[in-house]
Amino acid sequence: MLTGLMQPTPLQISSIIRFAAKAHGDREIVSLLVDEPLWRYGWADCEKRAKMAAQALQRLGVKSSDRVTSLAWNTHRHLELFYAVPGIGAVLHTANPRLSDDQIVYTINHAGSSILLFERSFVELVNRLRSRLSAISQFIMLTDEARLDPEVEGALSYEVLIDVEDGQMEWPTFDENTGAFLCYTSGTTGDPKGVLYSHRSVVLHALATGLSGAFGFTAFDVILACSSLYHATAWGLPFTAAVNGCKMVLPCDKMDGASLQQLILTEGVTFSGGVPTIWTMYLAHLERTGGNTGKLKQLIIGGSAVPRAMAETFQRRYGVTVRQIWGMTEMSPLGVISTPTPKLAAEGEETVEDVIRTRQGRLQFGVELRIVDEHGSELPWDGETSGALEVRGPWVVDRYYPDLPASAPDGWFDTGDIATIDRFGFLRLTDRAKDVIKSGGEWISSIDLENIACACPGVRIAAVVGVYHPKWEERPILIVEVHDGQTVTPEQIHAYLEPRVVRWWLPDSILIAPVPLNATGKIDKKTLRERYRHTLSAEATQRPH
Repeated sequence: MLTGLMQPTPLQISSIIRFAAKAHGDREIVSLLVDEPLWRYGWADCEKRAKMAAQALQRLGVKSSDRVTSLAWNTHRHLELFYAVPGIGAVLHTANPRLSDDQIVYTINHAGSSILLFERSFVELVNRLRSRLSAISQFIMLTDEARLDPEVEGALSYEVLIDVEDGQMEWPTFDENTGAFLCYTSGTTGDPKGVLYSHRSVVLHALATGLSGAFGFTAFDVILACSSLYHATAWGLPFTAAVNGCKMVLPCDKMDGASLQQLILTEGVTFSGGVPTIWTMYLAHLERTGGNTGKLKQLIIGGSAVPRAMAETFQRRYGVTVRQIWGMTEMSPLGVISTPTPKLAAEGEETVEDVIRTRQGRLQFGVELRIVDEHGSELPWDGETSGALEVRGPWVVDRYYPDLPASAPDGWFDTGDIATIDRFGFLRLTDRAKDVIKSGGEWISSIDLENIACACPGVRIAAVVGVYHPKWEERPILIVEVHDGQTVTPEQIHAYLEPRVVRWWLPDSILIAPVPLNATGKIDKKTLRERYRHTLSAEATQRPH
């Protein structure tokens, strides 16, 4: 082998923020906060404060490979941690506050974090969980001294902590395969699984997401990050925004239509993304108030299927292009994006519209896709033949944290989805192999919910299926068959479930009825979906989250 003679500079996350500070240091970052005034600064100031945070963490004893947990919204302080923690070789675990208490405790303890940085709005949650967080030795509230809540005993103020530092440090150099972020899956079939992103995978993912066939960013873009920072690093937006010199707008937890509209108009937002529920509510706000979308040009929507009517309304009424994206926590999460190609365009506008609206997206550089049959043989890309979807690439998981099997020896990772791929390279998901339900961008495990329901006194068989909901795209319903001679009411079952599951997992409807079984004795969910697909009325509006 003839070795190349180029400089072996490692791909590190610190190189991204260092570049952003030098190349476009005054390009703005705007952040809403929990009960604080709007924050506004540039990428250069962001790097300085990230260095101050890094120094403070080192002063508290954080070393290379140590884990630090954040329990935080989309704010500038959380963004600083995205650079500060991995910048010193440590790992940032972004805890998901929407998980159940047990799951949050599990992920923090499993990560082995010694420090927890959290928002003021999570004081009650932190106090409730504190005694169960075995390894946490230091609590840091992401606020200033004046707003430090004394209810969390011994908690430090983030601003006080970093204020004594000077930010005069050089980012250390280390191997690009060093762990950087620890993101956990939603735990739909058991305990959440940890996916440990490396510096290399994050940098490559950041470069790929900005390409013209993906998000297509330029330095003129203003990005409103509505995908949560704790969900697979907000689709990599904090990094690709810095790489491309974009202005970044962080909405904290304020995702209602009015709040988004104010940010979109006042900050000149050109791009945003998130789950369909957010944009359904935003569109309803526009139609209710007669507002406009300002400079907004593109929405990327993932988490669940994009309602076609919503996408068409955005395009025709407001000139906003809606693109679908599909990916997974195990994929950092970029998989496919529904951007057109010349080959597709040659088929005519009607075909383009149909493919873009009905497919999850097309093959992207850095990700390999294939569909296979039950024997592992690769299936054709004809848009008709469906099989198990497998992926591989430099930002796809190899093993779960700390060292559990994930991908096959040849690198292919089984996504658990059933899909087709057409001749244009566009992916269409046709089924979910594990019968998970996606509601408002959040996963609900039908199996876990069934197991809990079956423990309710009097319940013989419990079946959960997802059915269409006009606001949340999909919601669970529960069909229960009771033991002979016993009486159980839907109200009793609901009362049994309420303290045992996350609020948005609670079924929208509980029916007492026979549960059909297939020839192998398993619950016939296909029959149930068809039988009860109109159960939820169009007027259902209660928020599950």
